[in-house]
Amino acid sequence: MKLSQVKNDWAPLFSEFFQSEEGQNLERFISTLDEENTYPKAVNIFKAFELCPLKKTKVIILGQDPYHGPNQAHGLAFSVPREEKIPPSLRNIYKELHEDLNLPLRDTGDLTHWAKEGVLLLNTVLTVEPRKAGSHQKKGWEQFTDFIIKKTSDHDSAKVFILWGSPAQKKERMIDSSKHLILKSPHPSPLSSYRGFFGSQPFSKTNEFLSKNALKEIKW
Repeated sequence: MKLSQVKNDWAPLFSEFFQSEEGQNLERFISTLDEENTYPKAVNIFKAFELCPLKKTKVIILGQDPYHGPNQAHGLAFSVPREEKIPPSLRNIYKELHEDLNLPLRDTGDLTHWAKEGVLLLNTVLTVEPRKAGSHQKKGWEQFTDFIIKKTSDHDSAKVFILWGSPAQKKERMIDSSKHLILKSPHPSPLSSYRGFFGSQPFSKTNEFLSKNALKEIKW
């Protein structure tokens, strides 16, 4: 499988990573993948970066790996195409959004508008085999997302990093906490959401931080 090229201001960072030994190892792994048995489609693997250029990135929401059901994954963490049923984790995210900001519950799981608002919807692993959760972990994607998070942290403006679940929270060491806001909570999955995800108020806390740093709030 061949990856599509990212052509905005992420491109130099992609080039830097994929020229490294770790990047070449990941590229070799990707080349072995069968597109028919990989989610999301190759054209969508880097969609989060295409929709949210680095210079516009104000918030990074970290997930785990893509949805492994048919037609669900489309390159944005937690998001599904408009015509697909809203997954349980995203339904819980919407419930928290409703409680936090009193916004109406959504009837579509497509989060493209968040990406265009400056929210980088990034999974820690960017591909998966159908119906095999976690199947592409420890294949090199973690090194790529470590690199991206570190570079995003080093970028000029203050940002909010929202880390849901333990795989995302392992990335905290890449982030400069003196410069950025780091929000951590359990994953919004039905298995863990009641352990502290509900009531964590990530959306209002994000906008409060952005406002204090003279940045435009996210229209969630």
